[in-house]
This record gives sequence, structure tokens and C-alpha cells, in this order.
Amino acid sequence: MDTIAGFFSFITTPVAWVIVQFHKVYGAIFGPDTGWAWGLSIVSLVVLIRICLIPLFVKQIKSTRNMQALQPKMKAIQERYKSDKQRQSEEMMKLYKETGTNPLSSCLPILAQSPFFFALYHVLASIANGDTVGDVIDQPLLESARQAHIFGAPLAATFTDSAADVAALDASLTSVRIVTAVMIILMSASQFFTQRQLMMKNVDLSVKTPYMQQQKMLMYIFPVIFAVMGINFPVGVLVYWLTTNVWTMGQQMYVINQNPTPGSKAQDAYLQRLLKSVTHHGEVRGRRRKSVVKAIVAKGTDRNENERRFFSGLAKAGFAAQADGTVIKSDTLTAEAESGAAARRQQPKRQTKAKRQAAAGGQPVKGAEETGATTSLEKKPAAPAEGSTAADTQDKAPAQGDKPARPSRANSGGARQAKSGQRKGQQRPKHPSSKK
Repeated sequence: MDTIAGFFSFITTPVAWVIVQFHKVYGAIFGPDTGWAWGLSIVSLVVLIRICLIPLFVKQIKSTRNMQALQPKMKAIQERYKSDKQRQSEEMMKLYKETGTNPLSSCLPILAQSPFFFALYHVLASIANGDTVGDVIDQPLLESARQAHIFGAPLAATFTDSAADVAALDASLTSVRIVTAVMIILMSASQFFTQRQLMMKNVDLSVKTPYMQQQKMLMYIFPVIFAVMGINFPVGVLVYWLTTNVWTMGQQMYVINQNPTPGSKAQDAYLQRLLKSVTHHGEVRGRRRKSVVKAIVAKGTDRNENERRFFSGLAKAGFAAQADGTVIKSDTLTAEAESGAAARRQQPKRQTKAKRQAAAGGQPVKGAEETGATTSLEKKPAAPAEGSTAADTQDKAPAQGDKPARPSRANSGGARQAKSGQRKGQQRPKHPSSKK
């Protein structure tokens, strides 16, 4: 760790200068040699760094969401050119260029914090070894920092220090290990909670990609890594890392509540809150909320399920969203929504089997035998051709008795009920001499 920190020695002096300036302020309040003065100086350093990194954090959010949306296309490219790695890389870069996505943007906040992290580690290591840091932390400030304790643990002490090293800093080994262990647990827990709320609430559930599985693995791997590395961190570095984790967690909660990922559970909750506000006040309040409604209107048919549910709720409440992000009252939409809901609730009456058969065969349901009505299966006499007489028609008609007419279906019911072994149709009378 000392070797890595040596590469960032160029930024050690600026970091030490910022800590000293904050120490002057807090030292005047809590005393120059107290742990509160030095601890709050480190916390203020973290806050200052994270404020400067907010633009990078915004780029990280946009890059992460773009990468989530591009996962299906990336997977398709990998499947299509799995035997040609060169072409696969070219198509990936082309996709990134077309969509304006930079895969490294999601790592920018961590990469930007690394120099400050190692510079702070180098400053605290110098304090533990009794070395001054340039002209910024001279010998009086060095002695003041060595005397500063946070809950009984010196700023430069680590969990792995021996009893002699801890005694040289005027502290007990038990207090140092208890404080460092608690801070390591809190650091790992905050890291886990931040990643978990990101996965459970702010991920588009309609897209199942390997990216989600990777994030789920990192949710469990990162806390373990920080716990293993934390035993070698000085107390001051643990204060720094715990503060930055808490800041990240709060920043993530703000993003989930105010700018959620489209298609996620957080977006559904946000749009439901927005719907209640519009229904209560009769308008969209706030410029940011108007921009959200405007973006949803601009999507047209590409809206996700949460956005369609939001527009349906607006219609039921009698509001219509406009292209500029505002809403207007419309009684017509309310009537249409209510009539559409009533039509969906009304179920068609179930027809009986006889009615379904009658509809399929075109015959009456009942009373056909009593009325003697003909069915659709009976042949009807053809209409006389134009110019022919009734006599000609009668001549063409077959004589009675030449060929029996085909029995109707209503009259064939008795034939179906004939006993087994008997021939259907007209039976010959038996000879008088035959046995009965």
C-alpha cells in the first residue's frame, strides 16, 4: 500500500493543505489536539471532493443506464461474430459511437477518487511514522495529529498494529481493534446496502441481461473486499471511506426517489406519487416534474408499462398530458375511461348447446317437429327460369312415387333410435308364415 501511495505523492501536499485549513476551523471550536477537529477535517475533505465529482456522478448514471439498454444489442453482436473477435470489437465500438456511450464513464467517480484516497493514506502513514509532510504539516501539527484520538483510537493506528505500536501512539490495543472493527463493519454494510438498493429498486426489470447478474455478484463481492482491505487501513482512512460510502448511499437514494431508471420499481413509485400530486392539485408542479411528463409524452408508443399505467391513471382522473409537460382537464377522457372499464367488466352471456348448434346449422332450436318447418338441409325447389311457364316446371318435376324424398332431419329422429340389428328406413312386412 505504501508503494501505491508513493505514485500519488504529487497530490499529497494539496490534500494535506486542505486538511490543515479545515483543522484550523474545527480546532478553534473543539480544540486543536482533539480527535473531533482532525476527524471532521477528514470528513470535510470527503464532502469537498464529492461535491467536485458530482458532474462525473451524473455521467456515471447516464452511462450505466445506456449500458443497461445496450445489453441486448451487445449480446446479439457477440453471438453473430463469436468466431471473429476483430469484427466483434469493431461492431461494439460502432454501437458505442452511435449511441454516445462510454463504458469507462461508469468508473469515473472511483478513478477520480483514487488519487485523493492514496494521498490521504500517505499523509496518515507519515503521521504514524512521525514524518512531516512538506512544509504543510510541520512538527507542531504532527504532534497534534499524533495525539488526536477518535473514540480512543489514534488516527494513524490500524487493526493489525502490535501492542507496542499502539502504545507508542498513547492508546490501548483493545480500543483500537474495537473501533476499527466497528468502522470496517459499517463501511462494508453501507457498501452492500448501496448496491442492494440499486439492484432492487433502480434497475429495469423488463430487460434480463448478463449485466444484472454481474451487478448482483458485485453486491456481495465488494463488501468482502473492503472488509479484507480495511484491516490494513488507518483509522483516518476508515473515516474517509466510511464517509464517502455514506455520501454515495445518500446520493443514490436521492437519484432513486427523484430520477429513477425507466422501467424500474422506483419509477413506478415515482409516477404514482406524481399522479397523486396531479390529481390533488390539478396541475404538474415543478419544472423537473414537467420535464418528466414531457419526456414520457415524447416517447409515444415506446412507453414502458409504468408510463402507460401513469397515463391511464391520468385519463381516469380526467386529465390529458400535453407535449409541454402540463396537463389539461377533460371530461371526455373520464367518460371514455369509465365506459371502457364498464365494457371490459361486462361479460357476454353464455349460449346453450342447442343455440350454438342452431347458429352453426342455420336451423331452429325447438318446435321444428311441431310446426313442420323445413330445415336448411332439405332441398328447396328451384325458382322457375325467366320466360318458362308453370306447366314446364311441373313437367320437369319428378313424378310422385318415382323416388322417395329424402327425409328431413326432424323426421329421422326415430331412425336413430332404432334397435341394433335393424335396417334403417322403410321395412318390408314379414311373410304371414314366418315365425313371430
